[in-house]
Amino acid sequence: MRKKRIMVVGPKGCGKTSLVNKINDYDGPLRRTQDTIYGKHTIDVPSAYIENAWMYKHMIALAQDAWCMVVMVDRSKRAQVYSHGFARAFQCLAVGVISKCDLPSENEEHCVRQLKTIGVQEPYFRISNEEGTGIRELIRYLFELKER
Repeated sequence: MRKKRIMVVGPKGCGKTSLVNKINDYDGPLRRTQDTIYGKHTIDVPSAYIENAWMYKHMIALAQDAWCMVVMVDRSKRAQVYSHGFARAFQCLAVGVISKCDLPSENEEHCVRQLKTIGVQEPYFRISNEEGTGIRELIRYLFELKER
């Protein structure tokens, strides 16, 4: 039987790898790569899979190894990178994360609207990798969710 992990998806520069490292309790240097990385608890999906709709089929295949999918949106950008109803294409639970919550909040409503449009239900977690805000709460929520 395969070990189920948390699949983390999001656009380029939103803090996926930083979050993945915190979930896996990894303290080493960040490694940017175009490959899917299986960690202790996570699957780090390259941003190219989100930014190119023809690669969604690869994410759907990866999701077979996931019990949960963290869908990240970047509060510093207004780009719509996900297709309408994106999260509904997956069998696993989707958890919404708004990254860079330490930045000005003018895009907050846009991020919430984007998560709703792609089919992610509340609650949404607001995190900052720079300040560490919200990360502990998100990790606690994910591991409690897995035990249910």
